Amino acid sequence: MDRSGYKGRELTVASLYESMKRQLRLELLAGADGLNRKIKVAETNRPGLALAGYVEYFANRRIQVLGKVEINFLNSLSKRKARERLKPLFVPNIPCIIISRRFPPTQELINMSNEFKVPLLRSPFVTMRIINKITVFLDNWFAPFTHVHGSLLEVSGVGVLITGKSGIGKSESSLSLISRGHRLIADDIVRIHVEDGITLVGSSSEITSHHMELRGLGIINVENLFGVGCIRDRKRIDINIYLEEWDPNREYDRLGMHESKTTILGIEIPYNVIPVRPGRDIALLVEAAALNQRLKWMGRNPAKELNDKILKAMKGKI
Repeated sequence: MDRSGYKGRELTVASLYESMKRQLRLELLAGADGLNRKIKVAETNRPGLALAGYVEYFANRRIQVLGKVEINFLNSLSKRKARERLKPLFVPNIPCIIISRRFPPTQELINMSNEFKVPLLRSPFVTMRIINKITVFLDNWFAPFTHVHGSLLEVSGVGVLITGKSGIGKSESSLSLISRGHRLIADDIVRIHVEDGITLVGSSSEITSHHMELRGLGIINVENLFGVGCIRDRKRIDINIYLEEWDPNREYDRLGMHESKTTILGIEIPYNVIPVRPGRDIALLVEAAALNQRLKWMGRNPAKELNDKILKAMKGKI
């Protein structure tokens, strides 16, 4: 498994604009020559204090969002004064400026955006919604991520990452689970990133999304064969199941008293090893592991409960 995650990817204003254009109904008003500006900070800023003249701690590397207060303040100024107060917004590090609620920008704001090549965007949504949506997008973009060779499915609501050596039967097991009504997120290559610093989320690449490779059959489209109800675009990863060839010399866990863990991008998740040999229904075992994980979320541990019953029975006989 490849777990060599790394932080971030290069993000330009053009990429942000194309990615969020439909979601925030963005329109480009000015500064088109600056769409190649880099976004290096996963945060936004409302520059009210900077427009008022206090620039000592101005966050000049963030995307600037202008709401009702900022636009009304600029409209109250003379042309000369507005240009003077707008200067902090047009330093080299500023990626872009976004106006909320489809407020009309002042002419000086448009002129300076074109002059300094700072993209000026506008959205019809309220300021906080714009900030929230962009913050989530930036957090996901700049989050640590890695690619893992395996399959990711949603099994009874549990995000199950199936890994193992090539040819062990990951895709075949996944196909069997899909035929039972469970959902595929990714096959062969799973892209994993960290959300909120504590959660692993997996997805597939846009090119291979909803496709599977099966030896002897080739490439199949899961959505076309089984319907849209058997796919998802992304899912939190709750458990990692590793498939390996049965080793008669290895002592496999038969009780489950101690939960094993594995670490991906610094986040620990439960980890089970399932030995593969002829006659074992691997899909059924994966399904049972997912359901057992749900029981543990509810505070139930079957292995511990059985152990406690045995200990009570033994004490009763003493």
